[in-house]
Amino acid sequence: MGAQGPPGPPGSSERLRFRYTKRGKIRFTSQRDVARLWERALRRSGLAVAWSGGFSPRPLLSFGLALPTGAESLGEYLDVRLDLGERAVDDPSGLPASLSDVMPEGLVVQAAAMVDDGAGSLQQDVASCAWELEVSGVSAAELTTRVERLLGSPSVVIRRVRKGRPVDDDLRPAVRALATIDGAAAGWPDGSGTCRLRAELTTHPRGVRPGELLEGLGADLVLARACRTHQWIERDGARWEPLTTSGRPPDASAPHAQERAS
Repeated sequence: MGAQGPPGPPGSSERLRFRYTKRGKIRFTSQRDVARLWERALRRSGLAVAWSGGFSPRPLLSFGLALPTGAESLGEYLDVRLDLGERAVDDPSGLPASLSDVMPEGLVVQAAAMVDDGAGSLQQDVASCAWELEVSGVSAAELTTRVERLLGSPSVVIRRVRKGRPVDDDLRPAVRALATIDGAAAGWPDGSGTCRLRAELTTHPRGVRPGELLEGLGADLVLARACRTHQWIERDGARWEPLTTSGRPPDASAPHAQERAS
């Protein structure tokens, strides 16, 4: 178990990367509050976490792409910078269980591994995210038609607010894949009267949130549930997740073409 992808430059690592879930009621906790939960858990763990300088020192934690409040995730990531003057972490394999024990329900630490200091930051390296969405407001047939229309459109303009001003942005280049899916296959409860989508959205130069994707599909759609399932790093025609668990092998294929709904 460890970070996937090309190795960084030789030398001592001073970053410890964690993978964790955010599911259930904890999904309504903000990113700032999740950071506080991690700070408390790391203090209890006894890890030699490095701190910033200045009048208000803080532990040096670097979170990945922010998860919208209310959304769930099967794989979130955090880099913790360690104090190299302290005892090194020889085997981080026991950390996930011990940290999960002091986390609230739904926030489960899945994996931990050292990362070469020359590796890029999570926010810079992650190129796309995969989502499973539960939506209401239209029938499954109508949703399929709208998905096909969006994928076949050269541009899909939505209104966003940037620096306090409304601007028009083209959503289409950020939608790498989009399809309606069978609810049972996605693990959603049956009989809810909702439809399901699977999407892959790019993160650069500007990320797209699930709510913005639904705006491109129609203003009458309501987002009932969202779950980020994967975060992908891409380089030289291959892609992988920032840190995998033993049950989730990396995807060796290059980014796939747009997938039309069946």
